[in-house]
Amino acid sequence: MPTLTQAAAAPAVANEVEEQLYRKVLKRILPLLLLCYVVAYLDRVNVGFAKLQMLDSLGFSDGVYAVGASIFFWGYFFFEMPSNLLLHRYGARFWIARIMVTWGIVSSSLAFISPLSHFFHVETSTMFYILRFLLGVCEAGFFPGIILYMNYWFPARRQSVAMSGFLIAIPVSLTLGGIVSGWLMENTHGLLGMGGWQWMLLLEGIPSILVAFVVLFRMGDGIQSATWLTSSEKALLQRNLEQESSKKTHKVGAALRSPRVWLLTFILLTFNTGFYGLAFWLPSIIKASGVKSTLNIGLLTAIPYLSAVVAMLWNASHSRKTGERRLHAAIPAFIGGVGLILSALFANNVPVSIVFLTISTCAILGLMPIYWTFPGQILSGTAAAAGIALINSVGNLSGFTGSMITSIAKDLTGNINNGTYALGACLLVSCVLILSIPKSMLNKDPVQDA
Repeated sequence: MPTLTQAAAAPAVANEVEEQLYRKVLKRILPLLLLCYVVAYLDRVNVGFAKLQMLDSLGFSDGVYAVGASIFFWGYFFFEMPSNLLLHRYGARFWIARIMVTWGIVSSSLAFISPLSHFFHVETSTMFYILRFLLGVCEAGFFPGIILYMNYWFPARRQSVAMSGFLIAIPVSLTLGGIVSGWLMENTHGLLGMGGWQWMLLLEGIPSILVAFVVLFRMGDGIQSATWLTSSEKALLQRNLEQESSKKTHKVGAALRSPRVWLLTFILLTFNTGFYGLAFWLPSIIKASGVKSTLNIGLLTAIPYLSAVVAMLWNASHSRKTGERRLHAAIPAFIGGVGLILSALFANNVPVSIVFLTISTCAILGLMPIYWTFPGQILSGTAAAAGIALINSVGNLSGFTGSMITSIAKDLTGNINNGTYALGACLLVSCVLILSIPKSMLNKDPVQDA
Protein backbone atom coordinates (compact mmCIF):
# COMPACT_ATOMS: atom_id res chain seq x y z
CA MET A 1 0.00 0.00 0.00
CA PRO A 2 1.44 3.43 -0.96
CA THR A 3 2.25 5.86 1.81
CA LEU A 4 0.55 9.27 2.10
CA THR A 5 3.71 10.90 0.79
CA GLN A 6 3.76 8.64 -2.23
CA ALA A 7 0.07 9.28 -2.89
CA ALA A 8 0.58 13.05 -2.72
CA ALA A 9 3.56 12.86 -5.06
CA ALA A 10 1.74 10.85 -7.73
CA PRO A 11 -0.22 13.79 -9.26
CA ALA A 12 2.95 15.87 -9.42
CA VAL A 13 4.77 13.08 -11.25
CA ALA A 14 1.85 12.68 -13.65
CA ASN A 15 1.77 16.41 -14.33
CA GLU A 16 5.50 16.46 -15.06
CA VAL A 17 5.11 13.54 -17.48
CA GLU A 18 2.33 15.42 -19.25
CA GLU A 19 4.37 18.64 -19.41
CA GLN A 20 7.30 16.78 -20.92
CA LEU A 21 5.02 15.17 -23.48
CA TYR A 22 3.56 18.50 -24.63
CA ARG A 23 7.05 19.99 -24.83
CA LYS A 24 7.98 17.05 -27.04
CA VAL A 25 4.98 17.74 -29.29
CA LEU A 26 5.83 21.45 -29.50
CA LYS A 27 9.44 20.75 -30.44
CA ARG A 28 8.30 18.35 -33.13
CA ILE A 29 5.53 20.30 -34.89
CA LEU A 30 6.15 23.99 -34.11
CA PRO A 31 9.44 24.54 -36.06
CA LEU A 32 7.87 23.24 -39.28
CA LEU A 33 4.69 25.30 -38.82
CA LEU A 34 6.86 28.34 -38.10
CA LEU A 35 8.86 27.76 -41.29
CA CYS A 36 5.66 27.38 -43.33
CA TYR A 37 4.23 30.65 -42.04
CA VAL A 38 7.51 32.52 -42.59
CA VAL A 39 7.47 31.74 -46.32
CA ALA A 40 3.70 32.29 -46.49
CA TYR A 41 3.92 35.76 -45.01
CA LEU A 42 6.90 36.65 -47.18
CA ASP A 43 4.94 35.83 -50.34
CA ARG A 44 1.93 37.71 -49.00
CA VAL A 45 3.61 41.08 -48.37
CA ASN A 46 6.75 41.18 -50.55
CA VAL A 47 4.70 43.12 -53.09
CA GLY A 48 5.35 46.10 -50.79
CA PHE A 49 9.03 45.93 -51.77
CA ALA A 50 8.32 45.11 -55.40
CA LYS A 51 6.36 48.38 -55.54
CA LEU A 52 9.58 50.39 -55.21
CA GLN A 53 10.52 49.40 -58.79
CA MET A 54 7.42 47.72 -60.22
CA LEU A 55 5.27 50.84 -60.56
CA ASP A 56 7.76 52.61 -62.82
CA SER A 57 8.51 49.42 -64.76
CA LEU A 58 4.85 48.65 -65.51
CA GLY A 59 3.47 52.18 -65.48
CA PHE A 60 1.18 51.52 -62.50
CA SER A 61 -0.24 54.24 -60.27
CA ASP A 62 -0.38 54.00 -56.48
CA GLY A 63 -4.10 53.28 -56.89
CA VAL A 64 -3.44 50.25 -59.11
CA TYR A 65 -0.89 48.98 -56.59
CA ALA A 66 -3.30 49.43 -53.70
CA VAL A 67 -6.05 47.47 -55.45
CA GLY A 68 -3.63 44.70 -56.41
CA ALA A 69 -2.12 44.47 -52.94
CA SER A 70 -5.52 44.33 -51.29
CA ILE A 71 -7.41 42.10 -53.74
CA PHE A 72 -5.41 39.17 -52.33
CA PHE A 73 -7.68 39.30 -49.28
CA TRP A 74 -10.88 38.95 -51.31
CA GLY A 75 -9.61 35.67 -52.72
CA TYR A 76 -8.69 34.69 -49.18
CA PHE A 77 -12.11 35.74 -47.88
CA PHE A 78 -14.21 33.78 -50.39
CA PHE A 79 -12.22 30.55 -50.33
CA GLU A 80 -11.08 30.29 -46.72
CA MET A 81 -13.95 28.23 -45.32
CA PRO A 82 -14.15 25.81 -48.31
CA SER A 83 -10.40 25.29 -48.04
CA ASN A 84 -10.66 24.42 -44.36
CA LEU A 85 -13.40 21.88 -45.07
CA LEU A 86 -11.18 20.24 -47.69
CA LEU A 87 -8.28 20.18 -45.22
CA HIS A 88 -10.46 18.34 -42.74
CA ARG A 89 -11.51 15.88 -45.47
CA TYR A 90 -8.14 15.16 -47.08
CA GLY A 91 -5.84 15.65 -44.08
CA ALA A 92 -3.60 18.46 -42.91
CA ARG A 93 -0.38 17.06 -44.40
CA PHE A 94 -1.64 16.81 -47.98
CA TRP A 95 -3.76 19.96 -48.01
CA ILE A 96 -1.21 22.32 -46.43
CA ALA A 97 1.41 21.02 -48.90
CA ARG A 98 -1.06 21.67 -51.75
CA ILE A 99 -1.66 25.20 -50.50
CA MET A 100 2.07 25.95 -50.38
CA VAL A 101 2.87 24.59 -53.86
CA THR A 102 0.10 26.54 -55.56
CA TRP A 103 0.78 29.84 -53.80
CA GLY A 104 4.52 29.49 -54.56
CA ILE A 105 3.78 29.06 -58.27
CA VAL A 106 1.41 32.04 -58.35
CA SER A 107 3.75 34.22 -56.29
CA SER A 108 6.65 33.56 -58.68
CA SER A 109 4.34 34.19 -61.65
CA LEU A 110 3.96 37.80 -60.50
CA ALA A 111 7.46 38.35 -61.89
CA PHE A 112 6.04 37.86 -65.40
CA ILE A 113 3.02 40.16 -65.35
CA SER A 114 3.82 41.76 -68.74
CA PRO A 115 4.44 38.52 -70.72
CA LEU A 116 1.35 36.91 -69.18
CA SER A 117 -0.81 39.93 -69.96
CA HIS A 118 0.33 39.79 -73.63
CA PHE A 119 -0.29 36.04 -73.79
CA PHE A 120 -3.84 36.33 -72.42
CA HIS A 121 -4.53 39.65 -74.21
CA VAL A 122 -5.41 41.62 -71.08
CA GLU A 123 -4.11 44.84 -69.55
CA THR A 124 -1.04 44.53 -67.33
CA SER A 125 -3.02 46.00 -64.40
CA THR A 126 -5.75 43.37 -64.93
CA MET A 127 -3.17 40.57 -64.91
CA PHE A 128 -1.72 42.02 -61.71
CA TYR A 129 -5.18 41.92 -60.11
CA ILE A 130 -5.81 38.35 -61.36
CA LEU A 131 -2.53 37.00 -59.99
CA ARG A 132 -2.95 38.72 -56.62
CA PHE A 133 -6.51 37.37 -56.35
CA LEU A 134 -5.31 33.86 -57.26
CA LEU A 135 -2.57 34.15 -54.62
CA GLY A 136 -5.31 34.77 -52.04
CA VAL A 137 -7.33 31.82 -53.36
CA CYS A 138 -4.29 29.53 -53.17
CA GLU A 139 -3.30 30.59 -49.66
CA ALA A 140 -6.89 30.62 -48.35
CA GLY A 141 -7.31 28.24 -45.46
CA PHE A 142 -3.65 28.15 -44.47
CA PHE A 143 -3.89 30.14 -41.23
CA PRO A 144 -7.23 28.70 -40.05
CA GLY A 145 -5.95 25.32 -41.19
CA ILE A 146 -3.01 25.67 -38.83
CA ILE A 147 -5.41 26.69 -36.05
CA LEU A 148 -7.46 23.57 -36.80
CA TYR A 149 -4.29 21.47 -36.84
CA MET A 150 -3.33 22.77 -33.40
CA ASN A 151 -6.76 21.70 -32.18
CA TYR A 152 -5.85 18.17 -33.28
CA TRP A 153 -3.01 18.24 -30.73
CA PHE A 154 -3.64 20.71 -27.93
CA PRO A 155 -6.56 21.39 -25.58
CA ALA A 156 -7.60 25.05 -25.51
CA ARG A 157 -5.69 25.87 -22.32
CA ARG A 158 -2.40 24.89 -23.99
CA GLN A 159 -2.91 26.56 -27.34
CA SER A 160 -1.67 30.02 -26.32
CA VAL A 161 1.87 28.66 -25.90
CA ALA A 162 1.87 27.15 -29.39
CA MET A 163 0.16 30.23 -30.87
CA SER A 164 2.69 32.71 -29.52
CA GLY A 165 5.51 30.59 -30.93
CA PHE A 166 3.74 30.26 -34.28
CA LEU A 167 2.98 33.98 -34.68
CA ILE A 168 6.65 34.86 -34.25
CA ALA A 169 6.78 33.92 -37.94
CA ILE A 170 5.20 37.28 -38.82
CA PRO A 171 8.00 39.58 -37.58
CA VAL A 172 10.66 37.01 -38.52
CA SER A 173 9.42 36.83 -42.13
CA LEU A 174 9.11 40.60 -42.39
CA THR A 175 12.59 41.08 -40.91
CA LEU A 176 14.20 38.61 -43.29
CA GLY A 177 11.95 39.73 -46.12
CA GLY A 178 13.02 43.34 -45.81
CA ILE A 179 16.72 42.54 -45.89
CA VAL A 180 16.57 39.79 -48.53
CA SER A 181 14.10 41.66 -50.76
CA GLY A 182 16.16 44.84 -50.65
CA TRP A 183 19.38 42.96 -51.41
CA LEU A 184 17.86 40.99 -54.29
CA MET A 185 16.29 44.05 -55.89
CA GLU A 186 19.54 46.02 -55.69
CA ASN A 187 21.89 43.26 -56.87
CA THR A 188 19.86 41.49 -59.56
CA HIS A 189 18.44 44.52 -61.36
CA GLY A 190 19.14 44.17 -65.09
CA LEU A 191 20.29 40.55 -64.85
CA LEU A 192 19.16 38.71 -68.02
CA GLY A 193 17.11 41.75 -68.89
CA MET A 194 14.83 41.43 -65.87
CA GLY A 195 14.16 44.01 -63.18
CA GLY A 196 15.26 43.51 -59.59
CA TRP A 197 11.62 43.36 -58.50
CA GLN A 198 11.04 40.48 -60.95
CA TRP A 199 13.97 38.46 -59.62
CA MET A 200 12.84 39.11 -56.07
CA LEU A 201 9.28 37.85 -56.68
CA LEU A 202 10.52 34.87 -58.74
CA LEU A 203 13.09 33.68 -56.20
CA GLU A 204 11.00 34.32 -53.08
CA GLY A 205 8.19 32.13 -54.40
CA ILE A 206 10.45 29.08 -54.64
CA PRO A 207 10.95 28.36 -50.89
CA SER A 208 7.25 27.67 -50.32
CA ILE A 209 7.33 24.99 -53.05
CA LEU A 210 10.39 23.36 -51.48
CA VAL A 211 8.95 23.51 -47.94
CA ALA A 212 5.76 21.85 -49.23
CA PHE A 213 7.73 18.65 -49.83
CA VAL A 214 9.10 18.84 -46.29
CA VAL A 215 5.48 19.05 -45.09
CA LEU A 216 4.55 15.96 -47.12
CA PHE A 217 7.34 13.87 -45.61
CA ARG A 218 7.53 15.39 -42.13
CA MET A 219 4.07 16.48 -40.99
CA GLY A 220 1.51 14.01 -39.67
CA ASP A 221 -2.26 14.41 -39.88
CA GLY A 222 -2.72 14.14 -36.13
CA ILE A 223 -2.01 12.18 -32.99
CA GLN A 224 -2.77 8.69 -34.31
CA SER A 225 -0.51 9.06 -37.36
CA ALA A 226 2.51 10.25 -35.32
CA THR A 227 5.09 7.45 -35.51
CA TRP A 228 7.34 9.35 -33.08
CA LEU A 229 4.85 8.88 -30.22
CA THR A 230 4.40 5.74 -28.13
CA SER A 231 0.97 4.17 -27.68
CA SER A 232 0.71 5.47 -24.11
CA GLU A 233 1.66 9.01 -25.21
CA LYS A 234 -0.98 8.95 -27.95
CA ALA A 235 -3.57 7.74 -25.44
CA LEU A 236 -2.76 10.59 -23.01
CA LEU A 237 -2.96 13.28 -25.69
CA GLN A 238 -6.20 11.86 -27.08
CA ARG A 239 -7.74 11.55 -23.62
CA ASN A 240 -7.05 15.24 -22.88
CA LEU A 241 -8.75 16.29 -26.10
CA GLU A 242 -11.76 14.07 -25.46
CA GLN A 243 -12.16 15.30 -21.88
CA GLU A 244 -12.21 18.91 -23.07
CA SER A 245 -14.57 18.13 -25.95
CA SER A 246 -17.09 16.50 -23.62
CA LYS A 247 -17.48 19.78 -21.71
CA LYS A 248 -18.08 21.98 -24.77
CA THR A 249 -21.23 23.04 -26.59
CA HIS A 250 -21.67 22.62 -30.34
CA LYS A 251 -24.09 25.39 -31.33
CA VAL A 252 -22.63 26.71 -34.57
CA GLY A 253 -25.61 28.89 -35.45
CA ALA A 254 -25.53 30.58 -32.07
CA ALA A 255 -21.82 31.35 -32.50
CA LEU A 256 -22.36 32.96 -35.90
CA ARG A 257 -25.16 35.12 -34.47
CA SER A 258 -23.29 36.01 -31.30
CA PRO A 259 -22.53 39.71 -30.75
CA ARG A 260 -19.32 38.62 -29.02
CA VAL A 261 -18.11 36.87 -32.18
CA TRP A 262 -18.80 39.97 -34.24
CA LEU A 263 -17.07 42.13 -31.62
CA LEU A 264 -13.95 39.96 -31.96
CA THR A 265 -14.27 40.25 -35.74
CA PHE A 266 -14.27 44.05 -35.61
CA ILE A 267 -11.34 44.06 -33.19
CA LEU A 268 -9.31 41.98 -35.66
CA LEU A 269 -10.47 44.15 -38.56
CA THR A 270 -9.35 47.38 -36.87
CA PHE A 271 -5.94 46.40 -35.51
CA ASN A 272 -5.08 44.34 -38.60
CA THR A 273 -5.96 47.34 -40.79
CA GLY A 274 -3.19 49.21 -39.02
CA PHE A 275 -0.81 46.27 -39.33
CA TYR A 276 -1.37 45.49 -43.01
CA GLY A 277 -1.33 49.16 -43.91
CA LEU A 278 2.06 49.34 -42.22
CA ALA A 279 3.35 46.11 -43.83
CA PHE A 280 2.31 47.06 -47.37
CA TRP A 281 3.41 50.70 -47.23
CA LEU A 282 6.36 50.76 -44.79
CA PRO A 283 9.00 50.56 -47.57
CA SER A 284 7.27 53.45 -49.38
CA ILE A 285 6.98 55.46 -46.16
CA ILE A 286 10.71 55.08 -45.54
CA LYS A 287 11.52 55.92 -49.17
CA ALA A 288 9.35 59.04 -48.95
CA SER A 289 11.45 60.18 -45.97
CA GLY A 290 14.50 60.45 -48.23
CA VAL A 291 16.12 56.97 -48.21
CA LYS A 292 16.82 55.89 -51.81
CA SER A 293 18.77 52.59 -51.71
CA THR A 294 16.49 49.53 -51.71
CA LEU A 295 18.99 47.66 -49.54
CA ASN A 296 19.03 50.48 -46.97
CA ILE A 297 15.23 50.57 -47.05
CA GLY A 298 15.24 46.82 -46.39
CA LEU A 299 17.61 47.20 -43.46
CA LEU A 300 15.51 49.99 -41.96
CA THR A 301 12.26 48.01 -42.29
CA ALA A 302 13.96 45.12 -40.47
CA ILE A 303 14.45 47.22 -37.33
CA PRO A 304 10.76 47.39 -36.30
CA TYR A 305 10.05 43.74 -37.09
CA LEU A 306 13.15 42.36 -35.38
CA SER A 307 12.31 44.33 -32.25
CA ALA A 308 8.75 42.98 -32.41
CA VAL A 309 9.99 39.40 -31.88
CA VAL A 310 11.12 40.36 -28.38
CA ALA A 311 7.91 42.30 -27.73
CA MET A 312 5.68 39.37 -28.76
CA LEU A 313 7.49 36.90 -26.54
CA TRP A 314 7.58 39.23 -23.54
CA ASN A 315 3.93 40.28 -23.73
CA ALA A 316 2.70 36.69 -24.21
CA SER A 317 4.88 35.46 -21.34
CA HIS A 318 3.77 38.23 -18.98
CA SER A 319 0.12 37.63 -19.87
CA ARG A 320 0.43 33.91 -19.09
CA LYS A 321 2.15 34.60 -15.76
CA THR A 322 -0.44 37.11 -14.58
CA GLY A 323 -3.51 35.50 -16.14
CA GLU A 324 -4.50 38.95 -17.47
CA ARG A 325 -5.42 39.25 -21.16
CA ARG A 326 -7.62 42.26 -21.83
CA LEU A 327 -5.10 44.97 -20.86
CA HIS A 328 -2.27 42.99 -22.47
CA ALA A 329 -4.13 43.52 -25.77
CA ALA A 330 -5.72 46.95 -25.18
CA ILE A 331 -2.56 48.74 -24.04
CA PRO A 332 -0.51 47.58 -27.05
CA ALA A 333 -3.36 48.66 -29.36
CA PHE A 334 -3.26 52.14 -27.80
CA ILE A 335 0.55 52.34 -27.99
CA GLY A 336 0.46 51.12 -31.59
CA GLY A 337 -2.04 53.79 -32.60
CA VAL A 338 -0.13 56.62 -30.92
CA GLY A 339 3.14 55.32 -32.36
CA LEU A 340 1.82 55.39 -35.93
CA ILE A 341 0.46 58.89 -35.50
CA LEU A 342 3.75 60.17 -34.08
CA SER A 343 5.75 58.42 -36.84
CA ALA A 344 3.76 60.38 -39.42
CA LEU A 345 4.10 63.61 -37.44
CA PHE A 346 7.92 63.27 -37.46
CA ALA A 347 8.13 61.76 -40.97
CA ASN A 348 10.83 64.23 -42.07
CA ASN A 349 13.14 63.12 -39.26
CA VAL A 350 14.11 59.58 -40.30
CA PRO A 351 15.67 58.37 -37.00
CA VAL A 352 12.77 59.67 -34.89
CA SER A 353 10.18 58.32 -37.33
CA ILE A 354 11.83 54.85 -37.31
CA VAL A 355 11.77 54.86 -33.49
CA PHE A 356 8.02 55.50 -33.44
CA LEU A 357 7.40 52.97 -36.24
CA THR A 358 9.37 50.42 -34.21
CA ILE A 359 7.34 51.12 -31.07
CA SER A 360 4.11 50.82 -33.05
CA THR A 361 5.15 47.58 -34.77
CA CYS A 362 6.18 46.02 -31.45
CA ALA A 363 2.82 46.95 -29.95
CA ILE A 364 0.70 45.72 -32.87
CA LEU A 365 2.49 42.38 -33.13
CA GLY A 366 2.68 42.07 -29.34
CA LEU A 367 -1.10 42.00 -29.04
CA MET A 368 -1.64 39.33 -31.72
CA PRO A 369 -0.92 36.17 -29.69
CA ILE A 370 -3.01 37.58 -26.84
CA TYR A 371 -5.92 38.34 -29.16
CA TRP A 372 -5.97 34.81 -30.55
CA THR A 373 -6.65 33.42 -27.08
CA PHE A 374 -9.91 35.42 -26.96
CA PRO A 375 -12.09 33.18 -29.19
CA GLY A 376 -11.25 30.09 -27.13
CA GLN A 377 -12.30 31.92 -23.96
CA ILE A 378 -15.65 32.98 -25.39
CA LEU A 379 -16.49 30.03 -27.67
CA SER A 380 -16.09 26.29 -27.46
CA GLY A 381 -16.35 23.10 -29.49
CA THR A 382 -17.69 23.30 -33.04
CA ALA A 383 -18.95 26.78 -32.24
CA ALA A 384 -15.35 27.83 -31.69
CA ALA A 385 -14.29 26.38 -35.04
CA ALA A 386 -17.09 28.17 -36.88
CA GLY A 387 -16.55 31.39 -34.94
CA ILE A 388 -12.80 31.41 -35.56
CA ALA A 389 -13.36 30.84 -39.29
CA LEU A 390 -15.80 33.75 -39.42
CA ILE A 391 -13.55 36.03 -37.37
CA ASN A 392 -10.49 35.28 -39.49
CA SER A 393 -12.16 35.45 -42.90
CA VAL A 394 -13.95 38.76 -42.29
CA GLY A 395 -11.14 40.19 -40.16
CA ASN A 396 -8.60 39.52 -42.90
CA LEU A 397 -10.38 41.98 -45.15
CA SER A 398 -8.22 44.39 -43.14
CA GLY A 399 -5.61 43.72 -45.80
CA PHE A 400 -7.95 45.50 -48.22
CA THR A 401 -8.81 48.36 -45.89
CA GLY A 402 -5.21 48.84 -44.71
CA SER A 403 -3.87 49.10 -48.23
CA MET A 404 -6.68 51.28 -49.60
CA ILE A 405 -6.72 53.76 -46.70
CA THR A 406 -3.10 54.72 -47.32
CA SER A 407 -3.60 54.91 -51.09
CA ILE A 408 -6.73 57.06 -50.88
CA ALA A 409 -5.13 59.40 -48.34
CA LYS A 410 -2.11 59.86 -50.60
CA ASP A 411 -4.28 60.49 -53.67
CA LEU A 412 -6.43 63.05 -51.84
CA THR A 413 -3.64 64.91 -50.03
CA GLY A 414 -0.46 64.09 -51.95
CA ASN A 415 1.19 62.94 -48.71
CA ILE A 416 1.54 59.23 -47.91
CA ASN A 417 1.88 59.99 -44.20
CA ASN A 418 -1.72 61.20 -43.95
CA GLY A 419 -2.75 57.58 -44.48
CA THR A 420 -0.58 56.65 -41.51
CA TYR A 421 -2.67 58.94 -39.31
CA ALA A 422 -5.77 56.99 -40.36
CA LEU A 423 -4.06 53.66 -39.62
CA GLY A 424 -3.16 54.94 -36.16
CA ALA A 425 -6.79 55.91 -35.57
CA CYS A 426 -7.85 52.32 -36.42
CA LEU A 427 -5.58 51.04 -33.65
CA LEU A 428 -7.15 53.45 -31.16
CA VAL A 429 -10.62 52.20 -32.15
CA SER A 430 -9.38 48.64 -31.62
CA CYS A 431 -8.23 49.59 -28.10
CA VAL A 432 -11.73 50.86 -27.23
CA LEU A 433 -13.36 47.70 -28.63
CA ILE A 434 -11.03 45.44 -26.62
CA LEU A 435 -11.84 47.33 -23.43
CA SER A 436 -15.55 46.83 -24.15
CA ILE A 437 -15.13 43.07 -23.60
CA PRO A 438 -16.13 42.23 -20.01
CA LYS A 439 -13.05 41.60 -17.91
CA SER A 440 -14.49 38.41 -16.43
CA MET A 441 -14.64 36.73 -19.86
CA LEU A 442 -10.95 36.96 -20.62
CA ASN A 443 -9.00 36.81 -17.38
CA LYS A 444 -8.56 33.26 -16.15
CA ASP A 445 -6.36 31.54 -13.66
CA PRO A 446 -2.86 31.69 -15.21
CA VAL A 447 -2.25 28.07 -14.24
CA GLN A 448 -4.99 27.05 -16.69
CA ASP A 449 -3.13 28.74 -19.49
CA ALA A 450 0.05 26.79 -19.18
